[in-house]
Amino acid sequence: MNKRILFVISLCTMVWYTSCESEKHEEGHHGHLDATFQVTSPVRMDTTQTLNYVCQIHSIRHIELRALEEGYLEEVYVDEGQFVKKGQKMFKIMPMLYEAELKKAQAEAQVAQIEYQNAKSLADQNIISQNELALAEAHYNKAKAEVSLAEVHLGFTVIKAPFDGIMNRLEAREGSLLEEGELLTSLSDNSKMWVYFNVPEAEYLDFQTNAKKGNMAEVNLLMANGKVFAETGKVETITGEFNNETGNIAFRATFPNPDGLLRHGETGSILMRVPLENSLLIPQKSTFEILDKRYVYVIDHENKVRSRQISVLAELPHLFVVNGGIAEDEKILFEGLRLVRENDEIHFDFIEPIKAISNLELYSE
Repeated sequence: MNKRILFVISLCTMVWYTSCESEKHEEGHHGHLDATFQVTSPVRMDTTQTLNYVCQIHSIRHIELRALEEGYLEEVYVDEGQFVKKGQKMFKIMPMLYEAELKKAQAEAQVAQIEYQNAKSLADQNIISQNELALAEAHYNKAKAEVSLAEVHLGFTVIKAPFDGIMNRLEAREGSLLEEGELLTSLSDNSKMWVYFNVPEAEYLDFQTNAKKGNMAEVNLLMANGKVFAETGKVETITGEFNNETGNIAFRATFPNPDGLLRHGETGSILMRVPLENSLLIPQKSTFEILDKRYVYVIDHENKVRSRQISVLAELPHLFVVNGGIAEDEKILFEGLRLVRENDEIHFDFIEPIKAISNLELYSE
């Protein structure tokens, strides 16, 4: 019996406490709030948005060096990662066969030259016909062509750098038997870098519109270590068609690379600044999100808070660019969004919009 009495008393106490708390809660949120809140308004001004695109970094010239003739790799004059100058010797393929071919061609050319000179002397004395002289001349010219061809083949045995650049990995070592066309290494000219990135169709159209005004030609490069590359790039080329699968089109920006920091094959992000003219801005901290929709609390003429859905056009540091749902002359709750509910009447201090957005880092929670 005593246990039953204690249970009933406890149950009554819990019901009474819950009822009191509920009444207090209702009074606090549906009545007049004594706290003073900070309120501001949207502000209209020109600003810029920074768009971020994943990119691939390529050397302005990147080629493969291959063996033009078959044979044994006799000499390697360079090392991996070495900077080489245009015309510098890099590889030598055993040239003995081609040296022999050149000597043979030169000897045959000498014979043909003597035959031609004899034929010319005889033709001058009208001993042989002009046709025989022409035939001897043709043989001589053919022999000279064979010499030139042998010289070219011999020249292929020494591979020189076609331009200033940095060597990649060595794919063959001294003494290797090479086939014609076999890869030896690759060479990169890193004096300038081509950076490729893909842009959606809508942003491409905005870019073209601003490009006609002379804007947005310059971009920055965010490197893999999170730092911005010191040099500024310029968008110089846009490919001719969109990718039907992604809806993107490829841009190419050119960056000077005077210190050689960037290398072929690196990745990063392109930072492109887009002008936003006459934009309506509100602090991000003045908004809240419900089911992927963004809202603000608007203060009406009775000083009551009313939730209002807004449309966000772009996101900036600490700010949203709004293109619907709020007007420039309306007041919105700046701080204390978690302390109010719909239809609460509040006291507030108004903060000028410019002051509010200029101190957002200071106010940030």
